[in-house]
Amino acid sequence: MKILSINDTRTLDEYTIKHEPISSVDLMERASLAFCDWFIANVFTKSVTMICGIGNNGGDGLVIARILKSRAYNVSVVVVGDIEKGSTDFKANWDRLVIKPQVLKDNLPDIDPGSVIIDAMFGSGLCRPVAGHYAKVIQYVNAQDNTVISVDIPSGLFADQVSGGEAIIKANATVTFQLPKLAFMLPDNYQFVGDWEAVDIGLSQQFIASIATNFYYLESNDIQPLIQPLAKFSHKGSNGHGLLIVGSYGKMGAAVLSAKAALRTGIGLLTVHVPRSGNEILQSTVPEAMSLPDVNDGHISEMPEVEKYSAIGIGPGLGRHVSTVKALGELLRTVSKPLVIDADALNIISENQELLELIPENSILTPHPKEFERLVGSWSDDFDKLDKLIQLAKRYHLVIILKGAHTAIASADVVYFNSTGNPGMGKGGSGDVLLGMITSLVAQGYQPLDAAKIGVYLHGLAGDIAADAYHERGMIASDIIDMIPSAYQELTS
Repeated sequence: MKILSINDTRTLDEYTIKHEPISSVDLMERASLAFCDWFIANVFTKSVTMICGIGNNGGDGLVIARILKSRAYNVSVVVVGDIEKGSTDFKANWDRLVIKPQVLKDNLPDIDPGSVIIDAMFGSGLCRPVAGHYAKVIQYVNAQDNTVISVDIPSGLFADQVSGGEAIIKANATVTFQLPKLAFMLPDNYQFVGDWEAVDIGLSQQFIASIATNFYYLESNDIQPLIQPLAKFSHKGSNGHGLLIVGSYGKMGAAVLSAKAALRTGIGLLTVHVPRSGNEILQSTVPEAMSLPDVNDGHISEMPEVEKYSAIGIGPGLGRHVSTVKALGELLRTVSKPLVIDADALNIISENQELLELIPENSILTPHPKEFERLVGSWSDDFDKLDKLIQLAKRYHLVIILKGAHTAIASADVVYFNSTGNPGMGKGGSGDVLLGMITSLVAQGYQPLDAAKIGVYLHGLAGDIAADAYHERGMIASDIIDMIPSAYQELTS
């Protein structure tokens, strides 16, 4: 699914109106009906306080109020602003309104403590901070205990740039039209957006397909075509032979998790290079993997010959011993194929920035936010962080996976945000699982970017299935591994 800029979204509306053809006021009716269908299916409180501005977002609010009133909801309407200055479509729906509204000039709204507030003051076209009386109304709404649901975007939030000012609605949920906004993908904005869902309002799919964008939202229909069916006569040799370089004394759990995840993701053969003290642990817990012990007992001090492996993953539980740092440098100076790099391998590179220049092109880096900060330095806001992500991927020709809710996958100018996963995955070992999964996919012959997209989506989907089985609080990283087959089943059935 594409994430379009605000200019693209406005053009899309205009194209739909021109070519369907449909009037803008009828398109507003269609969008508001889609919102109401979502609202009726998901919200069970029958009392609603609608707070509208005087632009087209406010016009949506008036239509929503009229529809909900016709469905036997108890609806009160508050309008903020001068009605005479309203947009054309706002005024058209003002004339159709069957509810006597409360029009605010300098006073604050009357809000029933038991009602759901629907926010329709400002839409996605807002480009300057909310001030004056509107700001006071927003701050008043935020001070209430009512559930708040925003229409298209929380009032005061900018869709694709840093929001200014402090007057932004803090919604519990946002129902957006057709396509998500870039702001919804960024952690800083969760306090405003809450949970969100995009509802289809019938905008032109032909025009959407023609628009070039740098941002995408990964869904199952994006991933399913990428998954290659197994050939009838495939065998362990044709399904890839991967190498994991993982573990140190006291951190062999990371090695076990990454190895099990690689095997569950479909790799044909797996060799795991571990400290000598970890050999028995690996052989007893992951019998399907071959162990390649290091000469050192407690940490990795040398690199094996790597030419025969179809993919190499390195980092989980590695530690940062001086001989491990030296060994990683030697690997980077001699290897030519793309690597999958995580955890302590990333931390070593952060502390020795000259190693960045040695990473083979198309390698996949999988930092969490703190590891990413060590690589690139601090950022002023999430949009600045996103720019740093893109620039790092472009400069070194890498695929970078910035982990978190809506994990971002950057390759050159394009960023893919993930739709699967849940907060229960925010536990030790989840990243080790992802490293193993992506290494497995690269070993099986997937191109690095496709391996990243499949791996991240599959990892999150397995986590969602685990959360259903064990609850977000009760699940652990091993549960994600156990659910990889179920995730495959869901994707390919």
